[in-house]
Amino acid sequence: MNPNFELSPALQALIARAEQALSQALPAEDRSPTELHRAMRYAVLGGGKRLRPLLVYAAGHALGEDSERLDAPACAVELIHAYSLVHDDLPAMDDDDLRRGRPTCHIVFGEAMAILAGDALQALAFELLAHDAHARHSTEMLRVLGHACGAEGMAGGQALDLAAVGRKLSLVELEHMHACKTGALIRASVRMGALVAGADVATLTALDRYAHAVGLAFQVQDDILDVEGESAVIGKTAGKDAAADKPTFPSIIGLDASRARLAELTATALDAIAPLGARGVLLEELARYAARRHH
Repeated sequence: MNPNFELSPALQALIARAEQALSQALPAEDRSPTELHRAMRYAVLGGGKRLRPLLVYAAGHALGEDSERLDAPACAVELIHAYSLVHDDLPAMDDDDLRRGRPTCHIVFGEAMAILAGDALQALAFELLAHDAHARHSTEMLRVLGHACGAEGMAGGQALDLAAVGRKLSLVELEHMHACKTGALIRASVRMGALVAGADVATLTALDRYAHAVGLAFQVQDDILDVEGESAVIGKTAGKDAAADKPTFPSIIGLDASRARLAELTATALDAIAPLGARGVLLEELARYAARRHH
């Protein structure tokens, strides 16, 4: 993860746990069809911040749940995230050739295989949840994840993003777009961790407020990094949003106001989890990380 933001040993251990669980969940490279399986593993295991699995673990741990019961939803959200990146990078979408500091999946395996890899990763995510022997509220978790992927979540957000190229959006329109495109899966990650732990309605509501703020903060910082970051550090093409004439927080409200919005969103997230006290320490660290990361 971000070398400029030192994560606690507890979060580092959870990253290692997620990496191991993901490697075990993915098909082996030597299984047929080998090229598809190679592309799937390349897309998932090629680094990344692992923010979404960490949010699953952090929410579950805050409510007293064991890591073992959180592994399946943690893997599921990261598989969905990886599939979305593979498809977003395609020439018909964002047309990018750099992701996580190395060539994108379609550059290495071709467009057709990248599309199939994304499709297979999405299917595997739901399969993991459906087959999880430890799952509580499994039907609700499937619904939450499906909603985060669909027309009111990532797919809808990407459609709004494509339609927004060259347009001047209002701040409300921009935040709605990113609440779908980026925020929906972040909210699903927190909610699924809480569902496994048997959270009550009041706790789920507070955690959703936290996750909504973290999701937007993550995107604001992403837009700031697109202006100020370097490709070698952020792991993707810097300045690409501006070059593509996409609406961003800095382009709409300016860099100073974007930083102020980032601070406001972080404060909202921390306020939402204040009742958890010391139990929310990992959630607090992740909220601060989302706003301070440099890649």
